[in-house]
Amino acid sequence: MENAHTIVDPLAEAYESEIAPKLEMARQNLARLNERALTIARERPVTCLVGALALGFVVGKIAARF
Repeated sequence: MENAHTIVDPLAEAYESEIAPKLEMARQNLARLNERALTIARERPVTCLVGALALGFVVGKIAARF
């Protein structure tokens, strides 16, 4: 069992150091996208509402087929 930890720990650290920056970049991109969507929704609330209703209608139609 001790041998498994000596193999897994360095691999986990390597993956963590490789993945952590990518996860942070993805988090920042999602935060920017969220802020942009909120800005658009505040500027044009009626357009967003109509778009959400239209998207919901389309998704409902697709889901009803299955």
